[in-house]
Order: sequence, then structure tokens, then C-alpha cells
Amino acid sequence: MTGPRLTPERRRMLKLLARSRHGANEELLVHGHGFRQPTIAGLVLSGLAAAEREVVKAGGKTIEVVRVRITEAGRKAIEG
Repeated sequence: MTGPRLTPERRRMLKLLARSRHGANEELLVHGHGFRQPTIAGLVLSGLAAAEREVVKAGGKTIEVVRVRITEAGRKAIEG
């Protein structure tokens, strides 16, 4: 196998991201799905996922969120 080894948690997160067309909010991944922030950071650092800060309006307030998306390398990693 080439590339980073996928733990069950990393594989589960990548599969979840692969099903999500626009990626997922980092807070939702942590609090809603139980992923740990080091797992998210590891996937981003290894190039299997990408994180992007976005400014959104919610309830009249402007907030900054981090959206996490799977990369092409991440898709290839879970195909095997």
C-alpha cells in the first residue's frame, strides 16, 4: 500500500466526507460525529482532506467556520 495508513477512524471520516458534496463543518465533525481534532488535522496535513475557513451569516450574526472536504487523494485512499 502506498500513501498514509488509514486507521478505522480516518477511513470512517473520509467516507463521510466523500458522501458530502460540500464537505462538512469541522465543529459538526467533532461534536456531531465524534471525530477528534488531531484526526482532522492529520488528514489535512497528509493531503487526504482540505480545510477552508468560511465566513457565513447565521441568525443575523457573522461567524467563521471551517469546512473540511475530501481531496482526490482521499478518494483514492478509500477506494482500495
